[in-house]
Amino acid sequence: MTTDLDVLRDKLRAFIEARDWEQFHSPKNLSMALSGEAGELLEIFQWLTEAQSRAPDAKTKDAARDEIADVLLYLIRLADQLDIDPVAEAHRKLAANEKKYPADKARGNAKKYTEL
Repeated sequence: MTTDLDVLRDKLRAFIEARDWEQFHSPKNLSMALSGEAGELLEIFQWLTEAQSRAPDAKTKDAARDEIADVLLYLIRLADQLDIDPVAEAHRKLAANEKKYPADKARGNAKKYTEL
């Protein structure tokens, strides 16, 4: 069964192959690029109030859309290079977090699991 993520990964592979960029896509370079794009996303919200960040204006939201897309594309590419299924790993990590942060102890606070 092909998922939307598989389709996106395959389109990304074709995009990179057409430009001969494979040579630049080491896990080191991709993780650095991912971090840079995440920083650009952070910059959009850096000086907003909490309320402004929850209800961004159209310009801010458009900028966030672009950076979220960039982050996702680099993350998909990095996972592809490392032969990691990001969806499966997200499910695994969520299950682990459910154990670390039981709802009855974690509800309504931001403490780390070691402090619950």
